[in-house]
Amino acid sequence: MKQYKILSQKDKWFSGKFDPQRLEDAINSYAQQGWIVKAAFTAEIPGIMGHREEAIIILERDI
Repeated sequence: MKQYKILSQKDKWFSGKFDPQRLEDAINSYAQQGWIVKAAFTAEIPGIMGHREEAIIILERDI
């Protein structure tokens, strides 16, 4: 059986300050728990002031 986790810019890892180093730290931390990156993409999120792009990473591990 598989388990999935969605990592996005709103994840607790980023504390409102998304940057590549924090993303790398988060992925490495999840990797130590058995998670692997299955997909990564940007999604266009609608908002009050227009659309914004948000990074989305899908992680997977066996349970």
